[in-house]
Amino acid sequence: MTLLVSRVVSSAHLDEHACILCNLYVRREMICGLHHLLVSAADESVDLDEALVQLHNLVDHLEGQASFGDYLRDMDRLMLDTLRQMDARVANSRNGVTGVPTGLADLDRLTAGWQPGDLNIIAARPSVGKTAFALHLALAAGRAGKQVVVYSLEMQGERLGDRWLCANADDISATHLRTGQLSTDEQQQALEVARELARLPVYVDDNPKMGMDHIRASARLQKSKGRCELIIIDYLQLCEMKTEQKNRNREQEVTEASRKAKLLAKELDIPVVLLCQLNRECETRGDHRPALSDLRESGAIEQDADMVMLLYRPALYDLPTDRKSKYPSEGLGVLIVAKHSNGETGEVYFHHNASLTKIGDYVPPMEWLMRNAK
Repeated sequence: MTLLVSRVVSSAHLDEHACILCNLYVRREMICGLHHLLVSAADESVDLDEALVQLHNLVDHLEGQASFGDYLRDMDRLMLDTLRQMDARVANSRNGVTGVPTGLADLDRLTAGWQPGDLNIIAARPSVGKTAFALHLALAAGRAGKQVVVYSLEMQGERLGDRWLCANADDISATHLRTGQLSTDEQQQALEVARELARLPVYVDDNPKMGMDHIRASARLQKSKGRCELIIIDYLQLCEMKTEQKNRNREQEVTEASRKAKLLAKELDIPVVLLCQLNRECETRGDHRPALSDLRESGAIEQDADMVMLLYRPALYDLPTDRKSKYPSEGLGVLIVAKHSNGETGEVYFHHNASLTKIGDYVPPMEWLMRNAK
């Protein structure tokens, strides 16, 4: 008992710890009961009907202990809980943002921030800027005081650190940082930025062989310690898909991983941002603009997600302007909100620098505004 008490960080997360203890208790009861049933099944002196009765009794006992019925609510209880959640949103609203801030004003207006229990997909072709955008989201949430866990399967943690240094320094060249040719001034800037970022509640797991089971176990542990209010996973197709079933194709594996990501968001009641690759179909279109049908390897990704966002940069395809907005393509990023189960769809424009290390709200150039003024 002393050991158990010492592992509890604070009483603020007592419910989480109690839930873990309850689950472990039920598992132990299941193991003991099944061992007893195996002995009864092998003992021919035990009546078969009696053994079956014992089996049914064990199942009934375990279902009662697991409290499956706690999820069943009548309308009175449901409306009470709904109003309680509404009151919490009103109390926590900051300029219309009730969830975790995204760091982009237009995206916050569209979504009210990342909402608890939602699976949010950000998809793009390679090298469009998924990771850079995700790093911006992580820092925006961290600066708002939210606890963020980034699971990076694509990049080593230090490479993410390089990007964060460049994104938050006034004048550090990404090329100089990569080649080790930093000036004295750049080194001093890096040191100052590192000290500032070190205070943010952002955690990085860069285990290259992690799968959704590892992410779930890690996230549950961090949640029990009060260190997990937003999860970012980079990216879906790199998740290790361990399964006991044979002859499963890639689409089935991705489907399972997508479903587990949605269950994770719902179980922990926190937003999950999952990065995803698009297939090559958008490359065949005139403006290369992505669509929901371009989600790679599985239609289940669209089905499981509460929100699907598609990243697009017209400058990558040598287009002088964006076809829809007519904005000049230089430094322009477009986040297409193609699916939003709980709100509106639309497009969010953001600005980025040449190295895609700095991301922020988009303001059209003055020359463009003057030229298009009526």
